[in-house]
Amino acid sequence: MSGLSYVQTLALVCPLVFLAGFVDSIAGGGGLISLPAYLAAGLPVHIAAGTNKFSMMLGTSMSVVRYSKSGNIKLKTALTAIAGAIPGAWIGTRLALFLEDKYLKGTLLVIIPLAALFILFSGKLKKNIPDQKPISRMKKILLSMGIGLVLGCYDGLIGPGTGTFLILAFASLLQYSLLVSSGSAKIVNLASNCISALLFIISGNVWYALAFPAALCTVAGNALGSRLAIRNGERLIRPVMLVVLALLFLKIGIDLF
Repeated sequence: MSGLSYVQTLALVCPLVFLAGFVDSIAGGGGLISLPAYLAAGLPVHIAAGTNKFSMMLGTSMSVVRYSKSGNIKLKTALTAIAGAIPGAWIGTRLALFLEDKYLKGTLLVIIPLAALFILFSGKLKKNIPDQKPISRMKKILLSMGIGLVLGCYDGLIGPGTGTFLILAFASLLQYSLLVSSGSAKIVNLASNCISALLFIISGNVWYALAFPAALCTVAGNALGSRLAIRNGERLIRPVMLVVLALLFLKIGIDLF
């Protein structure tokens, strides 16, 4: 499967996917760490992607359970966002066939620093209090659907950092706390991961000998990360989000230049 021995592959991948699960459970963006780990181990691209989706699916499930038990998920909002994300992903994937990748990624090099500045200076993200101002039910539905549609489209077009942008959108547009936004985003992430993982399983692109031990490490990372996020809230989520955006900026910059 790869140029490394099985033990060497485990030694390389498992600590990194633990870290990916930890980061993903707090601020999204774990795929920026986990997918390169599988590729660095020498797995073919499709096997790496399938094995990654399988382990991340199980890890995200742990985060969903943790956030749900703590009451930090807006289920209706998340499900509405999923309803928008499904057609959004289809539109984004179709657009990706026609638009040049370099222009899309070049746009992100402008958007990502702006998002980081927003996290640093926006008053809406400073208080860990959901629903600071009343929003009508219909407006919430439309905003949730719009968030899913736009970010589903982004996921189909480019992909990395979708979970982080979901958290930002829930916090800024729906006025949820970063903690509630993170928990709600996990439902959307889980739905996406489940669909992708199923397709990779059907196509035979999951290396189960690595996927299962990697999944255990991912679950452990998600368990620890979500526990710390629930306990520390905005104090932990904000800096981790900034780190994820920095990684995303670096990755896209490297891809372009």
